[in-house]
Amino acid sequence: MPDIRVLVVDDHPVVRQGLRSFLDVQPDITVVGEAADGAACVAAAEELHPDVVLLDLRMPDADGLAALRGLRERSNPARVLVITSFTDPAAVAPAVRAGAAGYVYKDVDPPALAAAIRAVHAGHVLLHPDVAGLLAAGPTETALTAREREVLIEIGRGRSNREIAKALALSEKTVKAHVSAVLAKLGVPDRTQAALHALRSGLV
Repeated sequence: MPDIRVLVVDDHPVVRQGLRSFLDVQPDITVVGEAADGAACVAAAEELHPDVVLLDLRMPDADGLAALRGLRERSNPARVLVITSFTDPAAVAPAVRAGAAGYVYKDVDPPALAAAIRAVHAGHVLLHPDVAGLLAAGPTETALTAREREVLIEIGRGRSNREIAKALALSEKTVKAHVSAVLAKLGVPDRTQAALHALRSGLV
């Protein structure tokens, strides 16, 4: 089988170089090019014909969403794997709607990143259940996901992030991201108000 051809798109040269250094030592992956923004991504994809585009979302000028739209307008067949620092599923869902085949976080373990590239290339879709819930929710995007509802219930019980992480078998970092999303979606300033909301709603 020929190597999986990857285009790395990120506005930080150090990130691009780090990704290239790791991916180029994989026996079945070859980095065929780099781009620093969405417009350059679309142009490079047209020229280099990558199998997979490893795409950052937040870039100056043309961002990741612009790149996805450009690729779709040109019917480019490359599969897009978003690599992002966003931990809020609501921030990633628009990219999936725009055509991304999945996403990973920037703190992903290198072997897991390689596995994700292979999976996307093979035609799989890599979606966290929370993002899938947002996509299914359609226009009611501000509704809490199932996981966020679980977190809200635990907030209503007065549990700390560490206690919630233990109860739901999540990392504290993930819990913190969910708490932030819950506060934003409920439009409340702190977890005390979120707990009151949970009580008033009969969740606790």
